[in-house]
Amino acid sequence: MAEQREGEIALQEDPAGMSSDAGLVFIGRIRSPWQTRGECPKNMIAARATGQRATLAIDPPYRPGLRGLAGVSHVVVLSWLGEGARNLIIQKPRHAAEAKGVFALRSPVRPNPIGLHVAGLVDLDEATGLLTIDAIDALDGTPVVDIKPYFASTDSFPEAMPPRHRDAP
Repeated sequence: MAEQREGEIALQEDPAGMSSDAGLVFIGRIRSPWQTRGECPKNMIAARATGQRATLAIDPPYRPGLRGLAGVSHVVVLSWLGEGARNLIIQKPRHAAEAKGVFALRSPVRPNPIGLHVAGLVDLDEATGLLTIDAIDALDGTPVVDIKPYFASTDSFPEAMPPRHRDAP
């Protein structure tokens, strides 16, 4: 368990030790250049800036599910970020001035460590289950929970802004 920073609050019971409400299966693994949390980019913008591509290696039973994905420019990858703590409900990120609730952050430290990554699909080999993506902000070997096509027509909100800009004139 990670050391708590000033202002952080932990849950009374660590979700990692609780019985689950749902069952998950991992459909594959992320292959990335990142071996430690220290070298892993903190977000997809930083990951893209490295110029390092990544691969999603999908397990054989799930490869037929890739049919129809060819030609899609971007995918949404859901991953299991199991390296992070799961018990902090209030966190104080290193770069933040104040502590915030976990649901106001994109941190991998959360009750259910599900990662959300929108990546450019560079190449797809359905037969081998390999998807080459433009970048990833996850460690090598991170389990893949799901892949979905990204559709700008329904997934993009051009008017979306961080909280500090909502009330600006």
